Amino acid sequence: MDTLQNMRVFAKVVDAGSFTAAAQSLDSTTGAMSRAVSELEARLRIRLLNRSTRRLALTPAGERYLQSCQQILADLDKAEEEASGAHDRPVGTLRMFSFASIGQQYVLPAITRYRAQHPEVSIELTMSQSAPDLFGGCSDVAVITAPSLSDSEMVSHLLGSTYNILCASPHYVRSRGTPEKPGDLARHECLTLNTPAFPPHEWLLEGPGGSELILVRGPLQVNIAESLMVAIREGMGIGMLPLYAAVHGLRDGTLVRVLPHHTLQNMNIYALYPSRRFLDAKTRTWVDFLRTYLPEVIARDKALLAG
Repeated sequence: MDTLQNMRVFAKVVDAGSFTAAAQSLDSTTGAMSRAVSELEARLRIRLLNRSTRRLALTPAGERYLQSCQQILADLDKAEEEASGAHDRPVGTLRMFSFASIGQQYVLPAITRYRAQHPEVSIELTMSQSAPDLFGGCSDVAVITAPSLSDSEMVSHLLGSTYNILCASPHYVRSRGTPEKPGDLARHECLTLNTPAFPPHEWLLEGPGGSELILVRGPLQVNIAESLMVAIREGMGIGMLPLYAAVHGLRDGTLVRVLPHHTLQNMNIYALYPSRRFLDAKTRTWVDFLRTYLPEVIARDKALLAG
């Protein structure tokens, strides 16, 4: 027995005034209409309609039940309309995940600009250094950085690529000097960043002479780039920062670049979500927005570094 369908039939019978008129309206039969109401009455163990050959009349219990049916059916119709509309226009809450540093530097500014275009979308942003469980239903879409992605059931879009650079404070280089070549890092305090992507004490430098792996050590290891940036500014040592975390400090003079002809640990930026099927409009438009926005800001930061 389909209770919701029977509720619809009951409401239609009352509205139409007879089983026959309801059957014509629903392209069904009078017998099917009568059976639906009888099934409801048997389920509820109450009489909803007093029937005669000439007319139908609601019982007192039927009047109360009709009001509840009308409210339930109206709420159901609204929910289905909203769910269907979610595929046509961006509306509702979009649950995002991002790694912490790229979330602060790139994702939050992107959200501001995205919502200027789609003000009916609200955002729940979770930032962490742990990989998201998108299949657990906690997030609709994730923005992560990784050298590459392993095969998975998630849909991925490459949004751009960036890299890390070495930075120190002006005070540190005045007091300890500036490394001239990668091997000189062994004589310096190296502050390390612990992320899922790379071993923190192995710095793979790419420069004019090719690749060179340097083992480093120092007094501090953290797991968020912005925290490492504070330690570097305080003069604790030399640290590896993502370009997007370092560029503003380089511009305002609180950071200086070390070994400027070298980069480290190239990183791709990906948008991930669980499935292409029934992708709602807010997820689709957010990913499309990122595919345009992020390459522009990455190119801007690289140009600032070169300038």
